[in-house]
Amino acid sequence: MSKPAKSPIELRNMFGANLRLLSRQYPSISELSRRLGINRTQFNRYLSGESFPRPDVLDRICTFFDVDARILLEPVGGLGLADSVLHGPVLAEFVGAGVNAIPQEDFPNGFFRFSRRSFTDNTRFLVGLVYVFRSARHTYVRGYEAREAMRQQGQPVEARAREFRGYAIRHEDGVALMISRRKAMTSSFNYLARVASFENNFWVGFVSRAVRENADTERVTRMVYEHLGDQWAGVLDAARKTGFKTKEELLPFHRRLLQTDQPFR
Repeated sequence: MSKPAKSPIELRNMFGANLRLLSRQYPSISELSRRLGINRTQFNRYLSGESFPRPDVLDRICTFFDVDARILLEPVGGLGLADSVLHGPVLAEFVGAGVNAIPQEDFPNGFFRFSRRSFTDNTRFLVGLVYVFRSARHTYVRGYEAREAMRQQGQPVEARAREFRGYAIRHEDGVALMISRRKAMTSSFNYLARVASFENNFWVGFVSRAVRENADTERVTRMVYEHLGDQWAGVLDAARKTGFKTKEELLPFHRRLLQTDQPFR
């Protein structure tokens, strides 16, 4: 037996209720309507169930919130969003809001070169590449562990085993990255804040590993990110120079930001 058709009033009320729930992830309606490119007065009419958006505006709203047009027909909980760890009712206002719509000017898409002290050999440093990208309203990071680092730990070195991915969280003065390898075999927390530089393309912070304490290895160390963009010539050149390095082999500005002779506090 088919479901009875909803009246226009019921559809507007459903859409308004869903939009109010989704909007709670943002500090203000003014900021949200600005990001969506929708007049605030009109957006308030959507929230109150007074009107529907045009098809192109509905598509913009669905893309922004990463939901589909069932937002008109079903409660948000039925769309799977409420079951998400980050966007469910327990964490949505605490963590979930921080993963949404990080401005490109704060943390842009593209390739980044990073440098940090090795966790397994404090006389050497690891230089690598990660790729930052957006999907819907979220910011993600993807990269691969160094082959030599995997060998030292007795781990397989094929690409699938070395791949890691994570997501970015907004901070007042920077971003944090939660990263793990496939099936959450290992994980790390990274914090980065932009620093003054000629091209305004450097971030510095730290990375911490979620491992047991070991007197012979580090669990927290400084880290530098340098934005390379998407220019393949520069990215390929950087890729050829990744791997373990001595302090002297680090790029000068990376070495300076890492404060290689100063303990991390």
